[in-house]
Amino acid sequence: MRLIPKEVETLWTLFTGPVVWALHFLACYIAAAVYCAKASQVSFSFGTLRLSLFAMTAVALAAILVAAWLSWRQWGFGSGDPPHDAPTRQDRLLFQGFATLLLSGLSFVAVIFVSVPLLFIEVCAR
Repeated sequence: MRLIPKEVETLWTLFTGPVVWALHFLACYIAAAVYCAKASQVSFSFGTLRLSLFAMTAVALAAILVAAWLSWRQWGFGSGDPPHDAPTRQDRLLFQGFATLLLSGLSFVAVIFVSVPLLFIEVCAR
């Protein structure tokens, strides 16, 4: 019994990686901005915020990896070489799987780039 069907024929799968990246980007920068604006009024430290943002980063990376795995599976585990430009249902599915895999890779790197400042910033600058 498969939890998720092999061929997920929806454009939502194509946008999963970029949407996860965008939500992660917004959450990180909004959380940091609000914390720095209200630092004197909150009861937790910047280190706690950093840890929660690292946890959010791990969840985002895991979600992107799941999307990449599903798209790799839809692409046939790399069995079909691009270009998938024939006007057939099979080529459309292969193209969608390959495009989703590439977008997932780009989104994975983008989430890491968004998280890099968390490694270096220790306090809010005023």
